[in-house]
Amino acid sequence: MFTTLTCLAALSFSIGGYFMKLSAGMTHLRPTILVFAFFALGAALQTVAMQGQQMAITYIVVLGFEAITAFSLGVLFLREGSSVTKLAGVGLVLAGIVVLRTANA
Repeated sequence: MFTTLTCLAALSFSIGGYFMKLSAGMTHLRPTILVFAFFALGAALQTVAMQGQQMAITYIVVLGFEAITAFSLGVLFLREGSSVTKLAGVGLVLAGIVVLRTANA
């Protein structure tokens, strides 16, 4: 359940970041509202995920998944560039999450 909640929290934060980009500095109302809605949803999901878990580990796992999903959204929807170096960085983030969860088990 922890992994599901942290992945959903990270995805919510990343979607909020996507709408942050579309809000053009909070000058467009609908994307601006969606920024706050997705950030609130992400915070709620992370709060539930944190129950019975170490705060530091939960934050790092959510931030790691968020980095991966934000990168993916940027590449897929915002046409931001990708490279072998960036993909290697994503792999290192994922490896870090696995190490933290394995050490925490």
